[in-house]
Amino acid sequence: MRRGSLALFGLMTGLVAAWGCLQSPTNNGPAEEPIDMAAFEKARAAAEAVVAGTGNGAPPGAHYNLNLIGVPKTKTADMSGNEGHRIFITLDGRTRILLGPGEYGVIDANGTDGTASFTLPNPDPDNNGITDYSVFARALGKPGGSGSMSTCATDPTTGEEWCSIYSMVMVRDKGKQTFENYSRELLYVFVDLDGDGIVDRVPLFDNRLQGYYWEYDNLGLKLVQLRFYEVPTDVTTP
Repeated sequence: MRRGSLALFGLMTGLVAAWGCLQSPTNNGPAEEPIDMAAFEKARAAAEAVVAGTGNGAPPGAHYNLNLIGVPKTKTADMSGNEGHRIFITLDGRTRILLGPGEYGVIDANGTDGTASFTLPNPDPDNNGITDYSVFARALGKPGGSGSMSTCATDPTTGEEWCSIYSMVMVRDKGKQTFENYSRELLYVFVDLDGDGIVDRVPLFDNRLQGYYWEYDNLGLKLVQLRFYEVPTDVTTP
């Protein structure tokens, strides 16, 4: 039985047991009133909602939202120090989102000139493969378009730029869009740094690399929604 099913089974078992106690005679005689079926159904629905979570693929709970909005024209307004939860990117083309350590925040929201900037916490200070938080994403907006985003950085010794072998790929299909966990793709650079044939796991802001950024190649995708949750992800497993 799946974990969600077990949890729901346990909750429902408790409700049924409570119903039985109210319906069955006790040492003092039968219960004065039968169970309120409307209340029972309400409790059952609440139990199912707890097990189902948000229903959109993302975990429940507090989170930080960041929207990547594809626009066809270059914006000219100064958006540095912008406090909104959105970054404007080229609708068809490449945008580089520079990353820095700190609290979640948009530093430069105008990526239509080629670069934007965003700060976020160190995801894995010990590099044990278990993140301190997780990133979920989904494509929204009018159906159509696709895009991919890779985490990249520069070797401080050689000046060589590295991009992770894993990329977040988004396609806006018709129908309901659900969140997927992209912590591996967006919080690490997976590359063979020393050429020994083994892929190294380098979390954001690890000093083996510098100048971390997301490279976003957009092919008509109008909106990608990112959510950052304070829940861990194990990136050591496939």
